[in-house]
Amino acid sequence: MAEKRDYYEVLGVERGASESVIKNSFRSLARKFHPDKNPGDDEAEAKFKEIQEAYAILSNPQERKKYDTYGHDRPGGSPFGSRGFQGVDISFDDLFGGGFESIFSQFFGGSTNNSTRGSDLLIRHTVPFQASMDGMEDEIEIEVMKNCSKCNGSGSKEKGGSRTCPSCDGRGRIDQISMVGPFRQRVRTECSSCRGSGRIVTDPCSKCKGDGRAHQPIKVKFTVNPGVMNGTRLRMRGQGESSSTLNGETGDLYIEIDVEPHPWFERDGPDLLMALPLSYADLVLGTVVEIPHIDHEILKIKVPSGSLPGETISVHGRGLPSNRGISRRGSVTAVLKLEIPKKLSRSMKNKIKQIRDEMDKELPSLEDRISNDAKSRRRN
Repeated sequence: MAEKRDYYEVLGVERGASESVIKNSFRSLARKFHPDKNPGDDEAEAKFKEIQEAYAILSNPQERKKYDTYGHDRPGGSPFGSRGFQGVDISFDDLFGGGFESIFSQFFGGSTNNSTRGSDLLIRHTVPFQASMDGMEDEIEIEVMKNCSKCNGSGSKEKGGSRTCPSCDGRGRIDQISMVGPFRQRVRTECSSCRGSGRIVTDPCSKCKGDGRAHQPIKVKFTVNPGVMNGTRLRMRGQGESSSTLNGETGDLYIEIDVEPHPWFERDGPDLLMALPLSYADLVLGTVVEIPHIDHEILKIKVPSGSLPGETISVHGRGLPSNRGISRRGSVTAVLKLEIPKKLSRSMKNKIKQIRDEMDKELPSLEDRISNDAKSRRRN
């Protein structure tokens, strides 16, 4: 069995160190080796227990005096009894100055504030596709559980319509003992019976039935930025449900944006993709297509002569605004397609036959065309 280290060495302090120096050293080491900061690290856990044991002795004036005189071989054996060190009741207020919330925040980056927080709400809201180009100011009206407007959240019909809460004796809070590692910690929570008010409603409000909250319509204004995408969530702080306790924090409202589809554009981030069906003559001879566009200017697409179905033409800078900045826009990409009339007049059929005969004279044989196409694919 390894020899027990000197308690002053464990805490890294001199023998004549003051109580504040010992306390500060313990706080620093406890944060460093706490098991919740070192999950699965047996060595850190062992050091954490060693640090606690050393502090339990050196923070107690009587035990420290005995230790200074006799060391680990003090008369009467271990101060922790036959089972050794099992944890001691040390006040976090004494150790950390800021109570349990302070140590919890230092260890875990959070808080132990147990005030009940109101529920967050999520609604889905549809905006036109044009909003992804221009953005927009919008407003919705929803019903939310808020503090009752008739009783101002008290739940009582009149000011005198309540009595002292028996659960918390009018304090509005209840103390509970919990364990944090080897320490027993008193945690204070708001009384759920009286919602932290210390009073029980005896003459309930007719609107909220004594709950202090009621569904009420509210209007929420918000901004949809250019470039908005499906699934974007806007967070409206404090627009969610009120807390079930009087002193609790109001929840948040999240608005999830659903962008309506465009008549012909498909979207890939700031880029827009569309199909461009053209006649055989347009593909062979080339053309310039002009269509209305979402940026309020005509979109011109130049199709070179001899274009083939499946080829793409990109127009840069005419897509949607980028999330990186309104001045940066994506591209519009058009995929060429061959549009063939479903019905042809007899005159049209005769003309096409005549064109086909003339073209066949200019083209290589069918076998050569097949072979040339295969060679072209393999080179690419």
